Amino acid sequence: MTETPAKLLVVDDDPPIRNLVFRYLSQQEYEIRSAEDGRTALEIFERFKPDLVILDVNLPDTTGYELCKTMQARTGVYVLMLTSLSDEGDKMKAFSQGADDYLTKPFSVSELAMRVRAILKRVRIAPVAEEPSQPKLKFGAVEIDPDLRELSIAGEAIVLTALEFNLLHFLASHPGKVWTRQELLQRVWDYDYVGDHRVVDVHIGQIRKKIDTNASRSSFIQTVRGVGYRFNPPEEG
Repeated sequence: MTETPAKLLVVDDDPPIRNLVFRYLSQQEYEIRSAEDGRTALEIFERFKPDLVILDVNLPDTTGYELCKTMQARTGVYVLMLTSLSDEGDKMKAFSQGADDYLTKPFSVSELAMRVRAILKRVRIAPVAEEPSQPKLKFGAVEIDPDLRELSIAGEAIVLTALEFNLLHFLASHPGKVWTRQELLQRVWDYDYVGDHRVVDVHIGQIRKKIDTNASRSSFIQTVRGVGYRFNPPEEG
């Protein structure tokens, strides 16, 4: 059975870069669309429903940060950000808006292709189980459904990005176990991430903002000082 090609949307207002990325990745047997501004990108996004968006930070009618946030809110699509900005604060801002990875211009198209393959591997394997379905994880009022990729707390649905869900589900699948940042990068990001390990901290922070709406939820994900993180199951009742 032939596997359906992954869908990529390339958004960049620089024609040489947009065309280079489009041509190079087209040779990798992906189905690709491109856009030069945010308005066009959203129109294509709605009808094309890409698996991954390669998104430039600087666009003529919006910012990549805002576009990333909008797209993530609609479908939880994976996003790889491209930018000429090299400041660490800009990288952390991209991750905080839901970006899954980040490349600074100028970049190697072969490295871009590697990052794309790694992200798409998560797209392919994360929702799929070896068995017909994966069991729900229940901890008191917390329920994590890996098949529907949904988190609910006391019946309230909590919207997570794709990567946030993967990270939370992984931690919750090993309650009480402490994981280092490098281990989480290898297990959740699914490749030897060469960037700043603080990307883990940023995503943990985003999850906490969404689930820790009151004191009773504040201990779901614990920081183990000097080591990493662990999922601390909420008590029943």
